[in-house]
Amino acid sequence: MIELPEYDGTLTAYQPRTAPRVFTPSADPIRSRAVFSTAHVVADPLAPNSPLLMGWEPFAAPGLDWDATLAFRRHLWAHGFALAEALDTQNRAMGLDWATSAELIRRSAAEARAVGGRIGGGVWTDQLDPMRPHTLDAVVAAYEEQIETVQDAGAELIIMASPQLPAVAQGPDDYARVYERLLSLAERKVILHWVLPESDPRLTGYWGYTEWDKALEAFLDVVQANVERIDGVKVWPLGREQEIELRRRVPAGVHVYNGDITDFPELIAGDGQGHSDALASVFDPLAPIVAEGFRALDAGDGDRFAEELRSTLPLAQHLFEGNALTMRFFKTGFVFLAWLSGHQDHFRMVWGEQSARSVPHLAKVYRLADGLGLFPDPELAERRMRTVLATAGLD
Repeated sequence: MIELPEYDGTLTAYQPRTAPRVFTPSADPIRSRAVFSTAHVVADPLAPNSPLLMGWEPFAAPGLDWDATLAFRRHLWAHGFALAEALDTQNRAMGLDWATSAELIRRSAAEARAVGGRIGGGVWTDQLDPMRPHTLDAVVAAYEEQIETVQDAGAELIIMASPQLPAVAQGPDDYARVYERLLSLAERKVILHWVLPESDPRLTGYWGYTEWDKALEAFLDVVQANVERIDGVKVWPLGREQEIELRRRVPAGVHVYNGDITDFPELIAGDGQGHSDALASVFDPLAPIVAEGFRALDAGDGDRFAEELRSTLPLAQHLFEGNALTMRFFKTGFVFLAWLSGHQDHFRMVWGEQSARSVPHLAKVYRLADGLGLFPDPELAERRMRTVLATAGLD
């Protein structure tokens, strides 16, 4: 029995599992849907990783534990997922600079070739100084540099929305020209990743409009004009009805990738007029259960698929709890679960985010994950949870 703290300051007794749930990994790609997972990075616990020191010499470069970082990617490939590398789950621009992101893409892509895994790499403009204005040509050049790096590594392109672009683009025609140029460089089909201003206010006015309907039309115009170069699109955060509208309006053959934490079982299962695929950060900690669900869907068992994915919703939503500002610390729970599960030897993060969530939050993460049977070694997970409690004065 272990006593876990609640948000109201009380303690609740909890009896942990004594045996893990047994999963049977398969590295065969999931067939029923296109499924990408992102993957957190593992910090070097002895590196001077701190949000107050990043960018200041001699603390400019984040320190990663490369062996553990790549081992976690092998864990995801072993369950059949494709990997979306160097996005926000990897602390991109939140402790992880472009130089380290480029090295991460190169190393992960080499590992993907070794194990036969699929990988896409995030293309952005984060080498540009965020405190200075930039020209449209400079934004395009930044994108081009990253495209070259990702393709030289052998990864597919995931083109993310640049926060510098709305400041210099004069309207939808500029966006059309920029994306036509970027897509013309693609050696394989590309995923377009558009984050809405509800999550990142810097992207207000993306595609040339602040109104959703007009921005969507401009976006779809770009997709239609370049359809032969586009694998799929991800728009986030997107409501259920908006995603259904999007997938019914994209050209045939273009995937719509879901990444939400509320309706993903239903949206991925689909309806009589289509389904969503997935490019999801929350699959990082949920991989064994989610993979079981997709294997069931591969076998034609939609009920089992729905049961498995719906079982993860309470944990998924808890990991992302908070407003637009605090929700970004979902990675704290990811790393915490990886540590409890034995995927890494410590609970430290490159931006100091191990302290970004409260002890009651982490206690609930532990309880929900243990209830799902996610821990390969429940005794190890309990010991490590007790260490966190003792550090907080709850010995």
